[in-house]
Amino acid sequence: MKCHFYYFLLGMSVLGAACHSDKAVKDTTVTVKTEVVKNYQDELYITYPGKVKPASDVNLSFRVAGPILRIPAEAGAFVRKGELIAEIDPRDYEVQFSATEAEYKQVKAEAERVIELYKRNSVPVNDYDKAVSGLQQITAKYKAHQNALQDTRMLAPFDGYIQKKYFDAHETVSAGMPVISMINNSYFEVEIDIPSSDYVRQQYFKAFSCTFDVFPGKVFPLELIEITRKANLNQLYRMRLRLRTVSGVDIAAGMSVNVTIEYTPDEVTLTSVPVSALFEYEGESSVWIYDARTGEVHRRAVKTGKFLKTGEAVIYEGLNAGEIIVSAGVHSLEEGMKVKMLRPLSKTNVGGLL
Repeated sequence: MKCHFYYFLLGMSVLGAACHSDKAVKDTTVTVKTEVVKNYQDELYITYPGKVKPASDVNLSFRVAGPILRIPAEAGAFVRKGELIAEIDPRDYEVQFSATEAEYKQVKAEAERVIELYKRNSVPVNDYDKAVSGLQQITAKYKAHQNALQDTRMLAPFDGYIQKKYFDAHETVSAGMPVISMINNSYFEVEIDIPSSDYVRQQYFKAFSCTFDVFPGKVFPLELIEITRKANLNQLYRMRLRLRTVSGVDIAAGMSVNVTIEYTPDEVTLTSVPVSALFEYEGESSVWIYDARTGEVHRRAVKTGKFLKTGEAVIYEGLNAGEIIVSAGVHSLEEGMKVKMLRPLSKTNVGGLL
């Protein structure tokens, strides 16, 4: 009987120990490292690399056909608006215009006499109508041949550079056939590619500027032209900006630039967190928010911007400065889990020896 009582007590003690052990496991609280979410004001100025492109690359052609007499402008040369850049042999057009001019002067003189006599009631209406109609016809013909003669001379439509010559002197061209390619020098375009994190914030864009490595210390203002609504294969959106020419600065297409986008202050709330605080949940970038009142962690989806060299990620939606997040061991946590904040090391007690 004693023996049975002994085993009963032994079993109860083992069961009690097991229950105590399970309770100890359940009461164990995970200790986590935390960080306070910080404002990130530097992101109000963000810079991307870009390229300078000509505002327009225009193919110029003659309105009339004929053999080319000369093309004085060479490829790469700068020309001013109104400067002669190519000419068709005007011989045939000069002969045509001379004949039409003589006919025009004769018809005009006769029509003016008939019109004057009509005013004096000396000629019938039919003669007057014929005179007026004949004058109109010869005037149109005269102006057409005059324009054709003028069109044998190709003048630069704007200040710019000769990019390419498609023909040389003595070659015959048809009307409308491209002869010279010109680059418009009145302004340039700058192209950059921006990620979706900036594309969704475009309503907060305030100003744009760019700098050139070849022109140190100079900042050039830009004007936004457009942002494409469809991303390319790299999931980037193309932005086009206008760059006005600056007197004394020899800007050329193909130059590299650094474009700075300025955001409107107080309109964009940006924060930064350690990259180690981020994890992915059902396709969303997320962080664990620490609730100081309950000691629990709760998942929150965030939208990330660029990643900094300091090991931090810029957050443009989902967090507010001052909130506490878990910055390490995020993959071992669960929704609503109770955690304990890891006490930060004292700067004056290195190693925790005191």
